[in-house]
Amino acid sequence: MSLRDYLAAQQQLIERELERLVPPETAPPATIHRAMRYSLFAGGKRIRPVLCLEAARTISDAPQGIETAACSLEFVHTYSLIHDDLPALDDDDYRRGKLTCHKVFGEAMAILTGDALLTLGFQTLSHMNSVGDDRKTRIITELAVAAGTVGGMIGGQVADLEGEGKTPDAQLLESIHRAKTGALLRASVRMGAIYAGADDRQLSAISSYGEHIGLAFQIVDDMLDVEQSTEALGKTAGKDAQQQKITFPAVYGLVESRRMAETERLSAHQALEMFGTRAGRLRELADLIVQRTS
Repeated sequence: MSLRDYLAAQQQLIERELERLVPPETAPPATIHRAMRYSLFAGGKRIRPVLCLEAARTISDAPQGIETAACSLEFVHTYSLIHDDLPALDDDDYRRGKLTCHKVFGEAMAILTGDALLTLGFQTLSHMNSVGDDRKTRIITELAVAAGTVGGMIGGQVADLEGEGKTPDAQLLESIHRAKTGALLRASVRMGAIYAGADDRQLSAISSYGEHIGLAFQIVDDMLDVEQSTEALGKTAGKDAQQQKITFPAVYGLVESRRMAETERLSAHQALEMFGTRAGRLRELADLIVQRTS
């Protein structure tokens, strides 16, 4: 099966499970459920849930119920996008080619929508009955740390916000993005591996892969903000420079940033050596992350 067909099949699996887990638009309070669905089903690539699924399959042939854990990642990711787009943070009017949540439902409802999706992510994991309590607790902890203040998304967002307008610094740049973007991508593969029963050696290899694709993802994201149009990105291009954010092109330039992304891609491949052909799809996903154009 081609990578395109594979991704389409995985995305359909995730969409069905998301549809099952999210309250219907008619369920009261209807406004927030409409807002949750508006943001969640706005056309995302579902790369984090797909990484979770494939990490689990790299460890075990058929881990039943993994799609539920994978969906928790999409809930948390979507919450972070809604809050990122708010006027107090990145102040963006468009996301995935559509008006952002706060432009459609108002700022107050957008804040609550993000809160609701974050909460639903943890509720989803707590209700899983397809794994034992020990693995469930470890998976919940992985997501909590990735979303939190110490090395997680919130901590990265704070550092990113406080870094605006400051002289670009390579060490600060990497620490921001390993937390803000990389933490959830790393958690995606770790959660899948833990769900499938990975041993310490396997989990270490999967974690290394997650570290490398997480950094590669952000390097490419920063480059696309410079190179692509608003229409191609589905969000406002050139926003990083406008807000004087610390980015890879600002610190290293586009040519060196591209080289760094390629280095991370190759390192991600090397991290998977112990899995042989079982990790073929994870390698393809690393390639996709670096070669994407939006």
